[in-house]
Amino acid sequence: MIEEKFLEILPENFRHEKSFLIKKKLNDFKRLSQLSDSELNIIQKSHSLCTLNNLRKIRAIANFKNELSITPYESYLLLHCGIGSIQSLSILNPYDLKERIGRLERSLRTKTQTNITLSTLKDWIKRANEICKSI
Repeated sequence: MIEEKFLEILPENFRHEKSFLIKKKLNDFKRLSQLSDSELNIIQKSHSLCTLNNLRKIRAIANFKNELSITPYESYLLLHCGIGSIQSLSILNPYDLKERIGRLERSLRTKTQTNITLSTLKDWIKRANEICKSI
């Protein structure tokens, strides 16, 4: 994925964070995934329209993209299902995750645009487990 496009796929409620990160040339998903909490605090303090919660979500999406090689759309879906880190993904089983995605779709009354199968979820969880064990 072209790195400039990475931030552009985020919804409108991330507009302040997107404009700030693009302006500061922090649109590389690898660099975004490596931002520390203190760096996020500095960004939030220097640009008051950026929220710490949204900056953490952007970092989590970048981390999923960087570590698991999944699309930002799939990463955003994981966030909406309550999975905010590789560690939290690694402790789930694929059936629970599929159920969470289904529950999200039913509550939104829409079908997600991603084609996620049980085997895809198993692969994500397996890779998350490998990453957690290597740490």
